[in-house]
Amino acid sequence: MKYCKNQKGIALVTALLITLISLAIIMAVIYFVTQGTKISSLEKRYQTALDASYGGVEIITKDIIPQTIGGTALSSLVSSFPATYQGMISRQVTDACFTDKMTKSTSNWATGCSTTITDVKATYDFKVTLSGIAPQPNFTVYAKVVDTVKGNTDTSGLVLEGTGVAESGSGIVTPQHFPYTYRVEIQGERQTNPDERANLSALYAY
Repeated sequence: MKYCKNQKGIALVTALLITLISLAIIMAVIYFVTQGTKISSLEKRYQTALDASYGGVEIITKDIIPQTIGGTALSSLVSSFPATYQGMISRQVTDACFTDKMTKSTSNWATGCSTTITDVKATYDFKVTLSGIAPQPNFTVYAKVVDTVKGNTDTSGLVLEGTGVAESGSGIVTPQHFPYTYRVEIQGERQTNPDERANLSALYAY
């Protein structure tokens, strides 16, 4: 009974328990703060890659499609760009294949024109190098047309088709417009870190 009633050291045990609980709370706080910082950093890097991918969409929809839909070869178009712009663009699709993609329905593309969307980086039509803000590495944006719905857009070398509507009293038939529609897959990534990337699927009507 003498030893059971001896409370010597209880204060030390209590202090150790409180210290242990405090350490656990502090570790939890540090963990959540660290995770929050990591998530913020990941979101920032993803947003940068996403902006680069949007840049790729701008290039293909404003500089490539409008000038190649009439049958202009992709290589000729790139050669007509300023020298600094030419250095940004690298293509692996053939002129014949890209012309088919611009002017024909997917089912009528030449044999060998890839429609796969699973690995745009490996089977891209062309890629564009976008400069990062120094001293950050550059971004590479891979672009690929994977599907085309042929329309009757009035462009050089193309003939309007479709059901027309005659203007009252004029005898002129105005064809109903069906735009060419393209599905484009885009992947933008940091050159030194492929995990820092963003993928986009764009549907473009011309």
